[in-house]
Amino acid sequence: MDVRRRHAELVEAPLKPNKLHHAGKVAPPVPAAFHLTNASSVVVFFSAVYYLLSRWREKIRTGAPLHFVAPSEMVAIASLVGSFVWFFGFDFVQSLILRPSLETWTDDETEKAEEDIVVPLKPKMVEPIPEEKVIGTVNITSAEDEEIINSVVAGITPSYSLESKLGDCRRAAGIRRETLQRATGRSLEGLPLDGFDYQSILGQCCEMPVGYVQIPVGIVGPLKLDGVEYTVPMATTEGTLVASTNRGCKAIAMSGGATSVILRDGMTRAPVVRFGTVTRAADLKFFLESPANFDAISAVFNSSSRFGRLQDIKCAIAGKNLYMRFSCSTGDAMGMNMVSKGVQNVLDFLHKDFPDMEVMGISGNFCSDKKPAAVNWIEGRGKSVVCEAILKGDVVRKILKTSVEVLVELNVLKNLTGSAMAGALGGFNAHASNILTAIYIATGQDPAQNVESSHCLTMMEAVNEGQDLHVSVSMPCIEVGTVGGGTQLASQSACLNLLGVKGANKKTPGDNSRQLARIVAGSVLAGEISLMSALAAGHLVKSHMKYNRSSKDVLKVASS
Repeated sequence: MDVRRRHAELVEAPLKPNKLHHAGKVAPPVPAAFHLTNASSVVVFFSAVYYLLSRWREKIRTGAPLHFVAPSEMVAIASLVGSFVWFFGFDFVQSLILRPSLETWTDDETEKAEEDIVVPLKPKMVEPIPEEKVIGTVNITSAEDEEIINSVVAGITPSYSLESKLGDCRRAAGIRRETLQRATGRSLEGLPLDGFDYQSILGQCCEMPVGYVQIPVGIVGPLKLDGVEYTVPMATTEGTLVASTNRGCKAIAMSGGATSVILRDGMTRAPVVRFGTVTRAADLKFFLESPANFDAISAVFNSSSRFGRLQDIKCAIAGKNLYMRFSCSTGDAMGMNMVSKGVQNVLDFLHKDFPDMEVMGISGNFCSDKKPAAVNWIEGRGKSVVCEAILKGDVVRKILKTSVEVLVELNVLKNLTGSAMAGALGGFNAHASNILTAIYIATGQDPAQNVESSHCLTMMEAVNEGQDLHVSVSMPCIEVGTVGGGTQLASQSACLNLLGVKGANKKTPGDNSRQLARIVAGSVLAGEISLMSALAAGHLVKSHMKYNRSSKDVLKVASS
């Protein structure tokens, strides 16, 4: 007999003496005094909570130890526990402490044999979401899958272990997704599951996947850079971004193209170590910065990789703490893992001569990764690139719909003076991070590194007797790679292939990643040119209303 039907019948039928109800005796009629007792337990509960919080706050203020409990506090704790148990009942409290196992589930035959006894209520199983309301979930066609889902929901099987236990990444993602929906009661409709190679991200890109997010990829170009034309992929959900950057590319191409220069190429990692005295910290600083010791340190560092080559070490002292900023070339990889391995080798080597050195962290934020920092702005990190173009006056007027004089003045007021007024750190530009991040996502870079990678100084100057416009972007921290991480995923690999920089450059290691950095800088240049022109001409709001809003909204704005 169905448990819910039997329970409903028992509620409607009068309870007989000597019969059990929910594994307990039939409760007698509740007198009015019982309600007063419940109310009293509530008052005692909250009074005890208030008293304990007040006492603990006083201890924190005076610095008294929290683990010392006074007799009055012991009484309050006992009152708190007692009132809680009285109000909710012993069975409820016991159910919170003792989680029922799967063996507590009984079958229908057992229930039928106990017709005269109302069995204890079973733990509630989470109802599956109706199939018609769930799109993209795994098809639960076997009893084994259903058993695994119930086991994960019950907390018996860890969700993170599904891939290793099942040996099928797609099946694991589907089961985890269904488990999540049942546990939360919320549908993941619209989040795709199929059409993705989950094996390719195992142990590398993402843990505990339940699907993937779709981001549209637009193309920009041709971007004429260093005599070569590139079609640049940009993954974004911001309307007008691709169209605007395309206009900048057109202006650059009609003016003869842009040129770029790589000033520096080196990834950094800066561990922090501590000594007993400032003198010992200074001894290590002088040791590391001495040219006589560089070859020995470099040999130890370089032994960790075929491509990692130590370039220099810069040190800074804060009291007894020493920060050592290692910089090295990393081939076509972005290189964070590569430089970290080399740094670890050097730290092990230094322990021989500096046994009192205590390594506090392999990264001490003097690197500095995924944070705006003056050291990156000044010293550079990753690829330091400068890109320039000279726009003809006719192109500025006909394509960009503005003038050379207005653009030069606006650049000073906005990108230079305005950014200085805001206290910007590396943000002396219009929207470099917009273009850079869209390319990063499309090509499998680390999007979080847009923080320092989008450091950019945009300059505009009238040249050729004021007839033409010289535009440049200086970007000291473009952190990109064409191997490793997300670059090996199918979609991102295809975008790198479109640019002609997929994988490692076998002839000259590092050339592909450096070329990608040049393309990023050239695309940023195009985006800066177009946005600054839109601002100068007063077209920014109009273009965003056209591409980010419906025509109906544009009419409403116009009428208002």
